[in-house]
Amino acid sequence: MQPENPDYYSAPARAAWPATAIPGQPDTHPRSARADGSTADPDDGRGSEADPARGLESIPDAEPTPGSELLDELRSQIAQFVIPPSSEALDAITLWVAATQLQPAWQHAPRLAVVGPAKRCGKSRLLDVLTETVHEPMLTINTTPAAIFRSINEEEPPTLLVDEADTIFGPKVAEKNEETRGLLNAGHQRGRYVTRVVGNDHTPHRFATFAMAAIAGIGDLPDTVMDRSVVIRMRRRAEGEKVKPFRSRRDIPALHELRDRIRIWALPLLEDAASLEPDMPVEDRAADTWEPLVIVADLAGGRWPRLARIACARMVAAEVAAEGEHPSGARILADIRRVFFAQREADSLSTEDLLHYLNADAEAPWGERGRYGLTSRELSGMLRDYGIRPGNVRMADRSQRKGYMRNKFLDAWRRYCPSVHPVDARRGEG
Repeated sequence: MQPENPDYYSAPARAAWPATAIPGQPDTHPRSARADGSTADPDDGRGSEADPARGLESIPDAEPTPGSELLDELRSQIAQFVIPPSSEALDAITLWVAATQLQPAWQHAPRLAVVGPAKRCGKSRLLDVLTETVHEPMLTINTTPAAIFRSINEEEPPTLLVDEADTIFGPKVAEKNEETRGLLNAGHQRGRYVTRVVGNDHTPHRFATFAMAAIAGIGDLPDTVMDRSVVIRMRRRAEGEKVKPFRSRRDIPALHELRDRIRIWALPLLEDAASLEPDMPVEDRAADTWEPLVIVADLAGGRWPRLARIACARMVAAEVAAEGEHPSGARILADIRRVFFAQREADSLSTEDLLHYLNADAEAPWGERGRYGLTSRELSGMLRDYGIRPGNVRMADRSQRKGYMRNKFLDAWRRYCPSVHPVDARRGEG
């Protein structure tokens, strides 16, 4: 008999191109996920990338505690109403909800980006559950940025809940909502204020922006928001996957009771939470964002310190791979790396030849850009952000043409797509 919610529907999809490096783990890369949630064996013919959580699964579990039991109960409650894309995502949601009870302790307020490719992926239902379990929920439906930052108490911030974010950040309305995006970006870090004049005498006044936020919408949120988020990529339920209908009168009292018990457990730990500096499996902004979740896990004990770090490593690695797939990210660098590799590491390529190879790649997005594919002007604009510009290059027939020298890409390749092809130490890339 098949289970109601088979694991293979919830397993994260594998990246379609070679994985990028993982922040904080310079020599490891995302490993393909199997249907059962495990990772592919290096020799099974599906890739040799290392599991980003390699070594973390061996973290020993402690004895269950009241805190770990509360997290287990919260996890089970959430799983009744929504089917996250993976068990790691469910762990992350659970820890994020608990972390809202300790916001005064955090230096960074992680966003929870609940995104999906289409309607009916469970995004709004997850927000319904979050509304009843987080600390001081503040729904921001049709709310102005001024009203939001005037509602944020620096000592006891609310939890912002933003649904249908595509109506805020969509291509036709994004320019009108830059202030909202700025508010969400600034509120990720403590001590970032908005200054406005108030009163009849127009006295300057500082308003706090620091608050945790869950943001749900169709499609990815702006890059600056995604970069500050624990990303939950929801999917539409498949045949055989079932959830419990959410009924306010029946379900809200139980969720509120659990929320209150979590707060009673968490509040005495506020000073401990503020002083902890846990070992993190990632670095930089990813570590800033995930640190509150890992601290909550360490305070709870039981199996949660292990689950938190595994979720952190794997979900950050998945987002690194997703970022590389996006044309506005490092995808162009990775595809140019493949072109030079296929051309036996030529010292230079003309712009015409480089565009030909890029546009001819059926697996890449470049040939679909406009009537003729990616143009020289577009290519130059994309590479300019990485400090790479075209110039006169000498070809094999000793003629000169406009093009790109391979050595101009080396630093960018090291930083943004170091694992696309093996390092060639003889050419000084090691």
